[in-house]
Amino acid sequence: MKLPNRTFALFIVTAALATLPWWAGDLYKLHLAALICAYWVLIGGLNLVVGYSGQLSIGHVGLLAIGAYCFAILAGTHDVHPAFAIAASGALCALCGLLLGLPSLRLPGFYFAMATLAFALIVTEITLAQGNLTGGGVGLSVPGFPPPFDTPRGSYWLILTLAALVTWLSWNVARHTWGRALVAVRDSAVTAQAVGVPVFRAKLTVFVFSGFTAGVAGALFAVLQSYITPDTFVFDLGLFFFVCIIIGGRGHILGPAVGTIVLTALPEMVAPLAKLGNFFYGLLLLAVVLLVPEGIGRVFELLLQRLRPRRESHVVKPDLDRLAKAIEHGRSAR
Repeated sequence: MKLPNRTFALFIVTAALATLPWWAGDLYKLHLAALICAYWVLIGGLNLVVGYSGQLSIGHVGLLAIGAYCFAILAGTHDVHPAFAIAASGALCALCGLLLGLPSLRLPGFYFAMATLAFALIVTEITLAQGNLTGGGVGLSVPGFPPPFDTPRGSYWLILTLAALVTWLSWNVARHTWGRALVAVRDSAVTAQAVGVPVFRAKLTVFVFSGFTAGVAGALFAVLQSYITPDTFVFDLGLFFFVCIIIGGRGHILGPAVGTIVLTALPEMVAPLAKLGNFFYGLLLLAVVLLVPEGIGRVFELLLQRLRPRRESHVVKPDLDRLAKAIEHGRSAR
């Protein structure tokens, strides 16, 4: 039985990611792959907010910081089991997303973006001010995962599993009625409300979900960093998450994932030109906006359509001669 191209490609990608620790070459590349997966846990949820519901959130780095500090405090300072600390980080950021979304999601796009930016700045100031809890400017040491995830391979597989789970959840949301409702809200909130879509509830639900994924990503990110300070969560990181979705394309799952991989690996590809890192980011963003306004995801869709075998249309042609004979036979029978 011949597998469809999409199923075969999914099988190849899954096998490559699962076996990456054996062919990556060195531990740094494995760490980079784990970092990409941790970023994707956040971006996978944020994609539903930015790419599907059309809300311009550029302050998710604040939620990432809250999740990271929550994990470091629970697992490091209070010796809570890391699994519970990860879940608590996600729950706390989901609550923060709810409290932030209730007033700010009623604002127009630009003002909502400014509200999320202000939230991120407030989180930074709080982490600096609450030195007894967060370590202030000195920061906190972050414990690793327990066995069997205490090795680089184990950490990678754990983070990859969580990234795959977020991908599956966001893909199921996007391909069903809820995803179509979000796209309707993004394109025209008035029209969506006219056909019965609960606009505010839809926005709030995906924003709370993105808060949960940001908290989980913060915990994973903190473990990979092993030591966190307020300077770890700079505004450029929040902008990085937003740009990954814009480059990947709105209304796609695969595109932002590719954008995350490209933008995370790009500094390593141009390591000799590290000072020009922002230049390459800007150049890539400009090229995508001018050449492929719909994002990288649209390019992959077109490639899949070309690779997909065309279905032959089976048209039933009438036998006119036989039909004419039947009509004549009917007339003669009268």
